[in-house]
Amino acid sequence: MGVALRDILADYKTPVAWESLAGTAAVDAHNAIYQFLSIIRQPDGTPLMDHRGRITSHLSGILFRTVNFLEKGIKPVFVFDGKPPEFKRDTLAQRHLVRSEAGTKWQEALDRGDLKEAYKHARSSSRIDADVIQTSQALLSLLGLPWIQAPSEGEAQAAFMVLRGDARYVVSQDYDTLLFGAPTLVRNLTVSGKRKVHGRTLTVSPERIVLSEVERGLNLTREQLIQIGILVGTDFNPGARGIGPRTALKIVQKGDFEHVMQEKLPDTDSGEIMEFFLHPPVATDYSMEWRTADQEGIRKMLCDGYDFSPERIEKALGGMGAGSGQRTLDSWF
Repeated sequence: MGVALRDILADYKTPVAWESLAGTAAVDAHNAIYQFLSIIRQPDGTPLMDHRGRITSHLSGILFRTVNFLEKGIKPVFVFDGKPPEFKRDTLAQRHLVRSEAGTKWQEALDRGDLKEAYKHARSSSRIDADVIQTSQALLSLLGLPWIQAPSEGEAQAAFMVLRGDARYVVSQDYDTLLFGAPTLVRNLTVSGKRKVHGRTLTVSPERIVLSEVERGLNLTREQLIQIGILVGTDFNPGARGIGPRTALKIVQKGDFEHVMQEKLPDTDSGEIMEFFLHPPVATDYSMEWRTADQEGIRKMLCDGYDFSPERIEKALGGMGAGSGQRTLDSWF
């Protein structure tokens, strides 16, 4: 998922303290939910489920991450994907295939009793379906949090909201947000903390990337950054074989983008992709209103409907100041 620009952006990632992130954050909802579904799992890779077998990992992630946000002074606005552009069809089909294959490998690893391998493949099999989206939006509404339905890519909508001044930054793991023009991207907010990676426990902390600093440091325009993305591959096109971000950077800086495109990616319409990144469909009439959390509604949905522990829910409600039923989310800021 996303565009592989990590190697050329490493010098522009700045560690940030949670306390410095207070304010409104436009959260790439699909990206965050995918992280919850991938990470919140049992040791054998099984996601959290209720007694009917319905997955609840995303609901747990939304609830407890939101509490953490609020305690840190962050007002999240979750932005959901709408209809993808036609030229994203091949990417979506490939992702579906990869996840299906991962699901098969997960089951095979379970049959062998290889829990480590099973967990790895289970994470890769995570998928977001209509039920996950519907229940996520229902819980956000009960929490009193605004959520926005983008007409197309959620990252583009989130970037627009920051450009418009309705949010301080975009929260996402993907670098595509920068190509859509987000002035500030903050990563690792939905996955921060300690995680096991390849058998090691790593600390994942928030980091910030400022688009203007990237452009200035690499001596690039945003259009040139998009060109690099097209060469290495975006959600809308495959990359050129053998070209990574550092090579792509050199190609673009030398002014050889068009020549390499003709040679390596003759069937890719770079102009169409460039136009989509620069002028994506976005909603301008969205509403952002924080309301008092519906405590009883949250209890009914999560405890009665999805088998969540009442003790954990009460603790969460207390953490976000909803236990007394007197405070709106705005009273936190």
